[in-house]
Amino acid sequence: MTLQNPDEVVTKALLRLVNVPGLDRPAALITLDNGFDHRKPNSLGPAGLASLDEAITAALAAEPALVAVTGKPYIFCVGADVTGIPLVTDREQALDIGRLGHRVFARLRDSTVPTFAFVNGAALGGGLELALHCHYRTLSGGAGALALPEVSLGLVPGWGGTQLLPNLIGIAAATQVIISNPLMQNRMLKPKQAAELGIADVLLEPADFLERSLEWAAGVVCGTVTVTRPEVDREMWDGVMFFARQTLDQRLHGAVPSAYRALELLGLAGEASFEDGTAAEDEALADLILSEELRSGLYAFDLVQRRARKPVGAPPATLARPVTKVGIVGAGLMASQLALLFARRLQVPVVLTDLDQNRVDKGVAYVHGEIEKLLGKGRLDVGTAAKLRGLVTGSVDKSVFADADFVIEAVFEDLGVKKQVWAELEKIVSPETVLATNTSSLSIGAMAADLEHPERVVGFHFFNPVAVLPLLEIIRGERTDDATLATAFAVGKELRKSCVLVSDAPAFVVNRLLTRFLGEIFAAVDAGTPLEVADSALDPLGLPMRPLALLQLVGPAVAYHTGATLHAAFPDRFGLSENLKRLADAGRPLLVDDEIDPEVAALLQVGDQPLDTEQVRQRALDALAGEIRLMLDEGVVAAAPDIDLCLILGAGWPFHLGGITPYLDRTGTSDRVTAQRFLPYGIASLPA
Repeated sequence: MTLQNPDEVVTKALLRLVNVPGLDRPAALITLDNGFDHRKPNSLGPAGLASLDEAITAALAAEPALVAVTGKPYIFCVGADVTGIPLVTDREQALDIGRLGHRVFARLRDSTVPTFAFVNGAALGGGLELALHCHYRTLSGGAGALALPEVSLGLVPGWGGTQLLPNLIGIAAATQVIISNPLMQNRMLKPKQAAELGIADVLLEPADFLERSLEWAAGVVCGTVTVTRPEVDREMWDGVMFFARQTLDQRLHGAVPSAYRALELLGLAGEASFEDGTAAEDEALADLILSEELRSGLYAFDLVQRRARKPVGAPPATLARPVTKVGIVGAGLMASQLALLFARRLQVPVVLTDLDQNRVDKGVAYVHGEIEKLLGKGRLDVGTAAKLRGLVTGSVDKSVFADADFVIEAVFEDLGVKKQVWAELEKIVSPETVLATNTSSLSIGAMAADLEHPERVVGFHFFNPVAVLPLLEIIRGERTDDATLATAFAVGKELRKSCVLVSDAPAFVVNRLLTRFLGEIFAAVDAGTPLEVADSALDPLGLPMRPLALLQLVGPAVAYHTGATLHAAFPDRFGLSENLKRLADAGRPLLVDDEIDPEVAALLQVGDQPLDTEQVRQRALDALAGEIRLMLDEGVVAAAPDIDLCLILGAGWPFHLGGITPYLDRTGTSDRVTAQRFLPYGIASLPA
């Protein structure tokens, strides 16, 4: 292979011969291990593939009864080492990547000696493709992550996955795993799901997984264990392809080239030879590796995997105070979701308060009900469920917060109401108690201005649904001290959220940008653009939902309120749409069965200067570029990558956009609007 990555963490393939009862010859066991613990998973770059190649050669030379591949504790293999991709500068190098993986893995598929994959832990991308090349697969019930996530990055499974998987589990299930799951926030398979699909031949307990795998494999070799697999239905292949393409067009509108290439390869798997199919994978990899979308996807992946774990600007963790009890002001849906999250992750008492006992009881009942659902789904055991129920209580008396170390409010989004809450609580809690607000747009400094200890007030902005979206905007007010901020970051980490430090600016990051671009959509509607035209204008970006679906999710009343806050702060850029107010006042769904309700549309009053989709889209992108530049100049976040991280984790914006700034750069929007790029060439893009 012509490409070498000097930064590759080499995963070595370690061979040992193991005597197994029932076999007259030893089993050749190859263990993938990069020399680190599970926090640095195995991956395969050129050197790792060379090591695996050598191990297979040595294993076959020993004339074993079987050859098996497994991984170090908790990890099988998480795929190709993507750190070397930025080094690829021409198509021949890109082709080499696919061809090398295919050549090495094919040795397991073509072996006359039975080959087995003992999938003991996480198996992603090329790691799962390695397992698919083996004749048989065992799977540990403790495997943490199983997926072919390449499409989410801007690639395709390029080491045989698009050809092997559909011919193993059927085209419908393979399309779900290879295309749909990566586009649904990179959904992973649980071991039981993977076994039920037929990806594994047998599911084994993790405690003695390797021993049982060897025992099972010996049974296969000796003939005492028979592996049966259902016949793949080939009559439905074309129908699934047609439906899948329709679905992609409706959802992505031509965006995400990797999804369409993956679909083409899946179609080919139904009719082409394996050799022709894998050659087509090589060609697809070569095209995608040199694409701007992949560079953006890798940039986004790095943000989520690295930057999110080390928040820029966070104070030293040693300054954080312990949190042994949490108070939540409010008992509505958001507050109840927060109560469940805090109880599950912190395992400390959580108490809700509200204006009357009925609201409190309803909030606590919601939490207990959700705990029962988790128990029913097997996600909690009986003992843990009982403990969590005991941890969550409620009261109408705020004096229950007297010994709380961390109190968060989730009350009506009104500055006066929130100031009143903190004024009451300051008389009850200790001076060190952190007072956190889940405000989505209001000033932390203004909220704390009249308090005796404003330094312990911090913004702690979650995104809905709380249990799903991983972003937590942590907002430092003008007088928030380091100990409070450090405690907020420590709590956010315990909650398993990705925290981004944000300054105390109106609507912070995600809501400010979403409000800005929704404002442009409604400005176009106000001017006379039909709702359908304005709503479809951003389709080429492949966003997770159209503007009106987003508006319906957020709620027109909430969107109008946030818009009013931003209009007060920046009246020249954030207009107030009377049409949006009409929708908020109507209190009716905008969409019925994903179609615009004509009766709701009839409420709008519009002008006579309609725009076309391209004009609407460009105005929205221009507005985003201008607003992001202003936010960076204002120091709302440390750098452009934090903007992208917020949009990826808080709004579900796709990896192929890199969040948003790489897309604005590659379309020339940032240069045209702000006279400069957000990111240097070579970061989330090809070199200049």
